[in-house]
Amino acid sequence: MENAKPTGTPMSPTTTLEDDNKGKSVDETMYRGMIGSLLYLMASRLDIMFSVWRCERFQSAPKESHLTRVKRTIRYLTRTTELGLWYAHSNNFDLKGFSDADFAGDRIDRKSTSGICQLLGNALISWHSKKQNCVSLSTTEA
Repeated sequence: MENAKPTGTPMSPTTTLEDDNKGKSVDETMYRGMIGSLLYLMASRLDIMFSVWRCERFQSAPKESHLTRVKRTIRYLTRTTELGLWYAHSNNFDLKGFSDADFAGDRIDRKSTSGICQLLGNALISWHSKKQNCVSLSTTEA
């Protein structure tokens, strides 16, 4: 990974991560260690949250296709070391919240993903993304 070519995005927009029953297995301990490191970095790098969330689902039986996606996220981090959370001194204490959800975005089980974020002034102070527990039957329900 030291000589890997950096990339501009943590995950390709056309990437679909699914169970890969025919792919070659990789070392679970190594894969879990990489995911654990990325989860730690997510505390200050929410730009990798979605790609890490997609990859962490395959920790019980990772394949080479999943490892390739994790490595792409790491290659993205090597290119964007200057990014992170930054809190400037401000007297703006307006609290704003935003939320969004997709509709049946998971191709495997058709469950939707919801996300929220809160800003204090112009500073991001909280965020969360979660796959919903049930299958939504409409975009309104999602």
